[in-house]
Amino acid sequence: MSQVIDLKDVLERVQDDKELLLELFDIFTEDFAGKRELFWTAFKKHDVVGFQMIAHGLKGATGNISAAQMHENCVDLDRMGKDGDINNAGPALELLDRQFAEFKIEAARLKAEFTK
Repeated sequence: MSQVIDLKDVLERVQDDKELLLELFDIFTEDFAGKRELFWTAFKKHDVVGFQMIAHGLKGATGNISAAQMHENCVDLDRMGKDGDINNAGPALELLDRQFAEFKIEAARLKAEFTK
């Protein structure tokens, strides 16, 4: 199983600025909470366009913070939206929720480590 956050990769992205990294994690966490509800609503209403827009945005956001597992899942969700077939996206959305919970734990651990 791959790690939740590719720390080496994300630190390279922010030029080793740990304060900036923690800010990005906070922004992502806050943004995800709102998008999660919209994602599930789009899925339940079979709003393919809305679903794909959210998936695409989260694909970019998870890539930017090097959350590899979440990113792979968002790539799959984005593809479902582009293909116009989101009928079977429920399990991937449930997985995304679990991955986000793991991300929050890892982000909190890194915050504690970086602010010692």
